[in-house]
Amino acid sequence: MPNKHLGSSFGSFLEEENILAELEIKAVKRVIVHQIKAAMKTKNLSKVQMASLMNTSRASLDRLLDPDNNGLTLSTLEKAVAVMGGKLQLSVTFPDGDNAKRA
Repeated sequence: MPNKHLGSSFGSFLEEENILAELEIKAVKRVIVHQIKAAMKTKNLSKVQMASLMNTSRASLDRLLDPDNNGLTLSTLEKAVAVMGGKLQLSVTFPDGDNAKRA
């Protein structure tokens, strides 16, 4: 029996297995967590201090910093970024490239 994935790209394989979108979301969350942790380290902030500056609980911050927890709200993310002096920027891209029609 020939391998149906032979010659296909890894991305195509993941898409065919219906796991590409899930893995992309996890990758984005890991990057966000890494950036926030790096900023906390640079500013020498503990989790307790960070949670206090965000006006949230340590448990909420732990959920934000857990790369496997995808239950991330934009509000919590915005608070974390603002505490670090950053600006949250999001973008949406549609496959047909025509983003103006969907705004």
